[in-house]
Amino acid sequence: MSQQYHTDPFTLEIIKDALHSIGEEMFTSLARTSMSTIIYETLDYASGLTDREGNLLTQGNGITGFIGMLTFMVKETLAKFPGEQLKPGDLIIINDPYQGGGSHLSDVGLVLPIFYQNNLVGFSANKAHWSEVGGKDVGSFTNDSVDIYQEGLQFSCVKLFNEGEINEALVDIIRSNVRFPDQSLGDMWAQISALRLGEQRLLELYERYTPEVMEESVRYLLNHGETISRQELAKLPDGIYEAEEYIDTDGLGNGPFLVKVKITIDGEEITFDFTGSAGQAPGPINLTYSGLVAGVRAIFLSIATPDQEVNDGIFRPMHIIAKPKSIMSAERPVPVSNYFITMLEVINVIQKALADILPHRLGAGHYSAVCSLVLGGLHPETDQAFLLVEPTNGGWGASPNADGQSGQFCYGNGETYNVPVEVAETRYGVLVDEYSLRIDNDGAGAGEYIGGFGITRIYRALNDGQTASVTFGHHESKPWGVDGGHEGSSNDVYFEKKDGSIDGPYGMYPRYILNTDDRVILKTGTGGGYGFPTDRPVDQVIKDVRNGYYNADIAREIFGVNVETGQRI
Repeated sequence: MSQQYHTDPFTLEIIKDALHSIGEEMFTSLARTSMSTIIYETLDYASGLTDREGNLLTQGNGITGFIGMLTFMVKETLAKFPGEQLKPGDLIIINDPYQGGGSHLSDVGLVLPIFYQNNLVGFSANKAHWSEVGGKDVGSFTNDSVDIYQEGLQFSCVKLFNEGEINEALVDIIRSNVRFPDQSLGDMWAQISALRLGEQRLLELYERYTPEVMEESVRYLLNHGETISRQELAKLPDGIYEAEEYIDTDGLGNGPFLVKVKITIDGEEITFDFTGSAGQAPGPINLTYSGLVAGVRAIFLSIATPDQEVNDGIFRPMHIIAKPKSIMSAERPVPVSNYFITMLEVINVIQKALADILPHRLGAGHYSAVCSLVLGGLHPETDQAFLLVEPTNGGWGASPNADGQSGQFCYGNGETYNVPVEVAETRYGVLVDEYSLRIDNDGAGAGEYIGGFGITRIYRALNDGQTASVTFGHHESKPWGVDGGHEGSSNDVYFEKKDGSIDGPYGMYPRYILNTDDRVILKTGTGGGYGFPTDRPVDQVIKDVRNGYYNADIAREIFGVNVETGQRI
């Protein structure tokens, strides 16, 4: 792609990097000023800038699955407030999955139009998981909702600020309808602060380099992203690649649900066609089209530009087809609270389809689930309500030259974290009895290169009447192996009563009652193996046994190694 620019290339690169830095600074600012552990510890949010047409210029995010959602939020804002209806000082709030929100109601987006010399030049936007947006269940996660109206407050692209004046009535509605208003509104103000920081930094660039140079730099940034993507796609073999996987359940007992993809690579273009996938689910695992695009974008970056900063130019060669009213292109009013289950299966099935042609970038299957926990109750010391919301890490699949990573977060969660043990025990009415690698010694993930191991994390309730809602995808289906590698293990949740009796395993469970000294036991899966186990070096198998990953029986039966003699059988 040949482009002519009047500005010298050094200035164009400086501005491109400056825009990237603004996204990172916005991201850091939000973490440091938020009120909820799901934001400042887990990093369940994203922030960035777009141009005046809503094209993403830069994004700093912890959640990989948010890539592209800022674009849809801004474009929905432009559609709802066309012409000169947007004014300096306006600020829009949006979380409606069917109007550009893309995920679920807990992920609240804010959009700030940026004006320079009374001209709209871009937008500052972020999206963050609020611990509460109301709805029928504490934490606003609903494993058994039947429509979106049960899942919380819907902000359908409305003005939170109008020319600098806050909409107090809207703030009062939020305060009256969420269970933890100080946290939710505190996070809202942290988001606003980060947006205004982004606005300030972008205006500083306009003041320094002039609007003409900035406009050319934005065009350069987007075109540069497109060029890199097309160059990488051109290296891949043309063809049609297909795969399918199943989602276990929708939380209401229905399922399994088929997720199917046909990927066509044609020169510098790539098309993802999900025709043939399941229709909308009665339960809350539905994904809207904008959420589908975000999921495909996340895995597309691994395919084409894993080392590049994100902007909308990167995605120009990418095309997506999905049937309306399907599980990944759902329409109002079906529930979407656990949309991430389907988004992750979209990523998983694309990885499965392309792993053979991109072994250096896409390995065997991983545990592929957010594995979320929502734990609430009254703190035994303060008698105040508490709410713990977090994802759970697990095992990644092996690659053709490395073992899978253990105890990492899933593809859709990206650079996120769980709540540290010290924070969990200080802020919430629980003890963490165990946090360790899950090593069951059953040979899961065996291969020439082994899958990474999941984890075991156990919470103990310190008083009566606590509730735990868990959403663990891939409870029945397991991560797939490649080229003779064994499949991994499932994601499982157990509830252990004080008397030692065990209830489970479960994949999903809404509002399980925990009393004093009852425990919720979270166990995530091992990733798939790569290559035949009998090709794993003998010395490495012996080391695995010493590390406790496998026992001597598994070494003999699956890896073909006698640990006592140190010889291949």
